[in-house]
Amino acid sequence: MSATRKKLVVMKFGGTSVQDAAAIERTAAIVRGRRDKGLDAIVVVSAMSKVTDSLLAAADAAGARDRAGALTISASLHARHILTSKALLEESAFRELQLVIDAEFSALDDLLRGIAAVGELTPRTSDMVVSFGERLSSRMVAAAFAQRGLNGMHFDARNAIITDDQHGKAIPQEAHIEAKLAEHVLPMVEAKQTPVMGGFIASTLDGVTTTLGRGGSDYTAALVGAGLRAGAIEIWTDVNGIMTTDPRIVSGALRVRNISFQEAAELSYFGAKVLHPATILPAVEKDIPVWVLNSHNAANEGTEITAKAPKCTSPFKCIAAKRKQTIIDIVSTRMLMSHGYLARVFEILDRHRCVIDMVSTSEVSISLSVDSSHELGPIVEDLKTIATVKLDPHKALICLVGEDIRGHSGMAAQVFNAVKHVNVRMISQGASEINMSFMIDEKDVEEAVSSLHRVFFADPDPAVFDVAGLQSVMAAKA
Repeated sequence: MSATRKKLVVMKFGGTSVQDAAAIERTAAIVRGRRDKGLDAIVVVSAMSKVTDSLLAAADAAGARDRAGALTISASLHARHILTSKALLEESAFRELQLVIDAEFSALDDLLRGIAAVGELTPRTSDMVVSFGERLSSRMVAAAFAQRGLNGMHFDARNAIITDDQHGKAIPQEAHIEAKLAEHVLPMVEAKQTPVMGGFIASTLDGVTTTLGRGGSDYTAALVGAGLRAGAIEIWTDVNGIMTTDPRIVSGALRVRNISFQEAAELSYFGAKVLHPATILPAVEKDIPVWVLNSHNAANEGTEITAKAPKCTSPFKCIAAKRKQTIIDIVSTRMLMSHGYLARVFEILDRHRCVIDMVSTSEVSISLSVDSSHELGPIVEDLKTIATVKLDPHKALICLVGEDIRGHSGMAAQVFNAVKHVNVRMISQGASEINMSFMIDEKDVEEAVSSLHRVFFADPDPAVFDVAGLQSVMAAKA
């Protein structure tokens, strides 16, 4: 195993960090700051804000044979990229980039016409359509960096991020990725260039375009950081870091200075929007610290995620809420004392690729929570062959995350006393020492989260939480 490259930092910038010329200027200034400190940077960018949604809309329109609608969306995106590039670059550099942008949109339009002609949108063609967002943003950012003395050089991520052929949410092939990064990207870094690549997009070994799923730009950054043994991975977004809870629910939410990989993974899975869940895995395997930082407030120190975080006097670090949950109640007296009942239930769920968030069981009944966006009709029909099935929709999962929750006596009593005025449907602590979760009605989320935050963050540990920062914000508002 090669040694850690302490001077190498992988910097991922989200859609709001590259959404227009002003945002890209900020991004360039942040990268310059890292290079001025003697660091080598690899930059991973998302598509410009809202572009992926527009591309998906264009793909859907084409699939519905609405060729004119699809091409109208493409034309609007084309104009946006041209205007942003013109605002960023001097005339000669702009003209050079314009040729690239025009060629990319010509290819996109041809693809949309083909989809509209057959009237069918496949996962493979959908991946190809949405890939244009990152392909274009990375081109613009690389050109902007080159003009600003950062030696920016575009690199097509599809030449290094190798996956299987599962379109829409492809699985990375890390050994191939590591070899491709060493072959293509590392020489650029050693030549003191700043490689700029699109996140989210990838390809099979045969060169077929795939994607890593929504939020996959974080994943790309982690794969690159892990593959090259970087000294740090920085996720630049539009918030100051990981917060104790959603500031839109609790105005007194605090920035968390340090958090463990395990805690961050739990939070990202159970509703925190700052990180893509899979981002954590490649980084933790290589023990690479991940920083969550704010491109609109680069001076803020953000949140550091490490293998093991410092001890905290508070029992919890964060409270997350995952809305749009449905509880599936499965009851079968026929299966009383029957071997293999659980196996049959989970075999059905596995067949439908249905992800389960929480499970509660008794001898003859099982309650499961799943994302409401999943197509539940076929699952219910299959489950009815072995049991009575009832759906309970409009639920939310509340997750409290912290170190050694089981080691704090009376913790469950304190939690449920704080939400005694809210109806709790399911409860889970189980094997995890860092997670306590329960299900409530979706309409009660704000009330439950606010009550829990008042109880458990009344006296926050300043070594772990940015108490001074919150006090400054409150004083400014006053």
